[in-house]
This record gives sequence, structure tokens and C-alpha cells, in this order.
Amino acid sequence: LFSLLGFAQGLVWNSWGPIQNSARLAFGFSGWDIALLVFWGPIGFAPCFFFMWLMDKKGLRVTVLLTSSLMVLGAGLRCVPVSDLEIRKKLIHGGQLLNGLAGPTVMNAAPFLSTTWFSPDERATATAIASLLNYLGAAGAFLVGPLVVPSPNGTSHLSLLSQSNTEHIKDRIEAVLYAEFGMVSLIFSAALAYFPSRPPFPPSVAAASQRLSYRRSFCRLLSNFRFLMIALAYAIPLGVFSGWSGVLDLILTPVHVSQVDAGWIGFWSIVGGCVVGIAMARFADFIRGMLKFILLLLLSGATLASTWFTLTCLTSVTHLPLTTATLYTSCILLGIFLNSSVPIFFELFVETVYPVPEGITCGVVTFLSNVFMGVLLFFLTFYHTEFSWFNWCLPGSCLLSLLLILCFRESYDRLYLDVVVSV
Repeated sequence: LFSLLGFAQGLVWNSWGPIQNSARLAFGFSGWDIALLVFWGPIGFAPCFFFMWLMDKKGLRVTVLLTSSLMVLGAGLRCVPVSDLEIRKKLIHGGQLLNGLAGPTVMNAAPFLSTTWFSPDERATATAIASLLNYLGAAGAFLVGPLVVPSPNGTSHLSLLSQSNTEHIKDRIEAVLYAEFGMVSLIFSAALAYFPSRPPFPPSVAAASQRLSYRRSFCRLLSNFRFLMIALAYAIPLGVFSGWSGVLDLILTPVHVSQVDAGWIGFWSIVGGCVVGIAMARFADFIRGMLKFILLLLLSGATLASTWFTLTCLTSVTHLPLTTATLYTSCILLGIFLNSSVPIFFELFVETVYPVPEGITCGVVTFLSNVFMGVLLFFLTFYHTEFSWFNWCLPGSCLLSLLLILCFRESYDRLYLDVVVSV
């Protein structure tokens, strides 16, 4: 249920980027509107610390029910049939904001859920599945949007959608909105019926142990230099990549990539990252103490892939071949390397600062990530006519993260408690 909730939140958040050309025609959105619709995601992280407190004090059930109710309300607002386009745009923006408010829970709670419900040799895998399903939802938007909603230039693969008039495009967008509202409502109903906060018996010593208080946790995190290093190593590249992915169609339009092709590139980059991320997490469960090594491999690959993509887009200067194949390959590799690093980072955060509660630890780093994403999208609302600066942010952030991980000294405090103390 939690993974499905994360999937739905990612799907709703990324609804507009992949169909931005169609949305402009149907609802009169500007480039600024499209950037703002994506921007509501990081803005929704403003009350992040409230959700962390709620999770720490009231448990998973209360937090998940509040989160899913916000998502139902947000998805419903986007479906209100108002003929006035200005009012309709405001309702859509309001719906995106409410969905953004669900972000802190679906992106932060995965390590808390895995520690509460799973044994030490399953935790990394559980964290990977629960956290990466949110990314898979964003990938689903790359697939669903362009295939269901016809593009104004007629690039859709569905022959039934060849008549790309404004009303037809608007009807298809509304069909997607209604379908997403139905899915979110169904997940909320299931969570309301059954979503316990914890199992009858704790699966490990760490799950049953006492944690630091809310105030002491923040003091511990902010005074831990090693934690701040890896927090920046996570937040900068993942924040930049999330903002870049949300407006991928906008970025690829100047290099004559169609809405559908941009959608497929975004889809496969995230799906590849989810598959590799779960495989890496399973490997980390079998061979413990290898989290830093795995991150070094993934960030090295991300640096090379992002540099390749950026240089390819500057084909007039670098003379590298700008083809669909090279764009597909570089984008997909970048998504695989960065997205698959998320659960590995989460496990390393929790091991480094234990006994700080998992929800608070991951809340701080995802808040930082959304700050960087928000700053980047804020600049995009003003500089959206040329994107080379945006592309160069990718390899720069990946390289900085790689250097921070190289200098980081790892420790496994929670694993030591489970393995040594339990024996």
C-alpha cells in the first residue's frame, strides 16, 4: 500500500511535464505555468518537518492517512469541471500543491517502514522498493501522458488521436486526470481499511530499541560533519536531476525531440534506475558493509553519462552526433545511475547517524534535495528560453557528489547493533 501510494504521488506530480505542449494548447498554460506545476513538488516540502514529527510521535498509520487524504483532495481539485480557464488553471495549481504536500511522507518514510517491518537482511531491498516506486510513478507519467494525450504536432503513436484539435486534446487530458483521481481514491480507501503502524513483534533489535527525541535528533544531525557531507552528496545531484526530469520535454524540444520520444526517454531512464536500484539493494543485503563502494560506482557512471548528454546537446560546438539513439542512451544511463543510488544513500544515512529516527534523518536530506530542486526550477521560470546552463548543472553536481563520497568515512552503527548485540 505504501509503495502504491508513492507510485500515485509520483504519477500525479509529473502529469504535466511530459504533455506540456498539449497542456499549453488545451488550458492556455505558459512556459512559466509548466515550470510552476513541477515546482509545486519541492514547495510541498515546506511542512516536511511537521510530517517527520508526526511520523515519530503518531506512527505510520496516522501519517499515511493524512498524506493520502491530501492526495485525494488534490487529485479531485484538478478534475473540477469549470469552463473559465483562469479558474481551472488555479484549481489545477492548487491540486498540484496538495499532491506536493504528500511528498515528505512518500519520499522519507521508506527506511522507517523497512526498519519497523523487515529483518536486517531484507531492509535495503524493502527500502529500495518503497522509495523507488515513487520514481516509477513519475516514469509512468512519461508513458501515459504522451500515449493518451495527442500532441499538437501529431506525433502521438495512436492513430485514433490523429485529430489534434483543442477540444479533443482537452478531453484526453481530463480523462487522464479522472483516472488518476480514481486510483488515488482507491489507495486511500484501502489504507483507511487496513494500514497498521507496526507488526505485533519487532523483526530486529534495532526496530525495538529506543531512539533519540525529536529535538536531540536535529542537534545530532546538524553537529555530525560526516552526515552533512553525505547529505550534500545526495541532495545536490538528486535535486538537480529531479528538476531536470520534470521538464525533460521542455529541454529536448529545442533539439527537435518529439513529445512522445521525450516521454519514452524519461520512462526508460527511471524504470532502469528502479530495476538496478532494487538489484543493488539486494546485493547490499547479501554483502553488508559495501554501501560506499556501490555509491562510488554509481556516481562515477552518472558523471560520465551526464557529461556525454550535455556535450551531445552542444553539437554545434562539440560536433558529437546528435541522434535519438545517443539521447536515449545517455539519458537512460544517467537515470539508472542516479535513481538506483537513492535507496543506497538512505541506508547509509540511517547507519551513519543511528539512533536518530529514520524518518527524521531521511526527511532532512530529502528536504535539502527539494531545496536544490526548487532553486533550480526557480531560475528556470526566468531563464526558460535556453537550457545549456541547466544541462551543465548535471555533470557538475554529479562530480561534486563523487568527491564528497570519496572523502567520506563510513560506519555501520545500526548493523553492528543487530548483528553483534542480537548474538
